[in-house]
Amino acid sequence: QVQLVESGGGSVQAGGSLRLSCAVYGYSDTTACIGWFRQAPGKEREFVSVIYSDGTTNYGGSVKGRFTVSRDNDKNTVYLQMNSLKPEDTAMYYCKTTYNKMDCGHIIIGYWGQGTQVTVSS
Repeated sequence: QVQLVESGGGSVQAGGSLRLSCAVYGYSDTTACIGWFRQAPGKEREFVSVIYSDGTTNYGGSVKGRFTVSRDNDKNTVYLQMNSLKPEDTAMYYCKTTYNKMDCGHIIIGYWGQGTQVTVSS
């Protein structure tokens, strides 16, 4: 069973930076991707970023150019570097993985972590 643990959230002022980590336990080389999603109060969970098993990446439109996803295979950890943070980035951030590449962008399907809170003040 794959388990994911997020960390690195916190409170920052607008324009600041945070780096989130997603540690993957019970990691299998057959997982298709590690994705980052976020959910603000009263809003639907939304896609933020994904890094696929071949190293390719993709980003949601609202974070493109500000967020960068990367991974350290030796540590079984995926990172989300978040720069130029805005108040609208405030949300609970989750990472997930799935064995089916078709499900990488799905907001429900997959193995999810417990989330880490990011709060950006103006």
